[in-house]
Amino acid sequence: MATRLSWLLALSVLALPLSGCEKKKDTGSGASADAKTQAVKAPEVKPADVKPTDTKTAADTILIGEVGSLTGSEAAFGISTRNGIELALEEVNAAGGVKGKKVEVRVYDDMSKPEEAASAATRLITQDKVLAILGEVASSNSLAMAPKAQEAKVPMISPSSTNEKVTAVGDYIFRTCFIDPFQGSVMAKYAKEELKFTKVAILTDTKSAYSDGLTQVFKKRFAELGGTIVAVEAYGKGDTDFRAQLTNLKKVKPEGLYVPGYYQDVALIAEQAKELGLKTTMMGGDGWDSAKLFELGGAAVEGAYVSNHYAADDPSPKVQDFIKRYSAKFGAVPDSLAALGYDAANMLVEAMKRSDELSGPKLRDAIAQTKDFQGVAGTITLDENRNPVKPAVVLKVDGGKFKYVATVAP
Repeated sequence: MATRLSWLLALSVLALPLSGCEKKKDTGSGASADAKTQAVKAPEVKPADVKPTDTKTAADTILIGEVGSLTGSEAAFGISTRNGIELALEEVNAAGGVKGKKVEVRVYDDMSKPEEAASAATRLITQDKVLAILGEVASSNSLAMAPKAQEAKVPMISPSSTNEKVTAVGDYIFRTCFIDPFQGSVMAKYAKEELKFTKVAILTDTKSAYSDGLTQVFKKRFAELGGTIVAVEAYGKGDTDFRAQLTNLKKVKPEGLYVPGYYQDVALIAEQAKELGLKTTMMGGDGWDSAKLFELGGAAVEGAYVSNHYAADDPSPKVQDFIKRYSAKFGAVPDSLAALGYDAANMLVEAMKRSDELSGPKLRDAIAQTKDFQGVAGTITLDENRNPVKPAVVLKVDGGKFKYVATVAP
């Protein structure tokens, strides 16, 4: 497979070609010197063509890896997650690090592609010899990485891959987010019991493990609650014209339209639904969570409801303090991806501190024992399948922002 893993300078600001990103203060900026982040982008040269780099960790540092979508269709997710991880490790190192050592993270860009994610994970394991891996965001990418980490016995923590198959890969795979069965059930229940919908349609991405997982759970739970799924239409990642599917959906007059997709697709779907006169309330999941949704979708996404991991308008001191520190560093209010990245890094660090030794098996055991970890996106106790037991929130798009409306416990 021809890929390029060309090196970018570790301790400088990354210049990433993210179309439409906000330019003020460049919230997609790269790692700071304090966070000791090394970032790697993956353009088009065979790995064998990349010149060898000194990847040995100094005696006073611990090397971990991160794989993220820093460019490509899920770049907004990857950048927010990277920023959250960077802030967490900067604070950890400022407080003395772990066992007297600084934590260094080597970051690879998978360009929002599963095959690149798998390649990056392999390189982190075989060449960089990392202790653990943080990533990915998209479930399809995490599913490509997880077998590599499991086989090598390198603990992997996904901040926000919600498809339940991710941790099912093996006992070295963890996450800091809730899973699709819970998230899908939350929205089905909210649609039936709070929004009082009896007829709902679904528009699903057949190329996405994330979208498929949410679709199946929502369909089952909404029917169990006495609702009717009046139609299911499909699209594929990369599509830009959804008019045929939306025209079909308009004919069945759904009260609600569940679109468990990612923000860039959702924005186009919402605009085209409005253009066609499809009057319905849109609903979705955490894949909607990006400021780009409002920039791209505008008024078309107003009034929609989504399940998510945390709410920026949560008044708790822990959340507001995190928002203050993140905003001061990156010039933007953190979304749930940033919060989950922050939690994933801190959960890993906390396990490192508890681990008898810094080896894969011992660290795996320490992560698995995580209980009552106080994250900014909820308190985490890992169950026997290495999934967090934690609540979800329901947010409404109101005035170009996500606004908190409810908390739903497991």
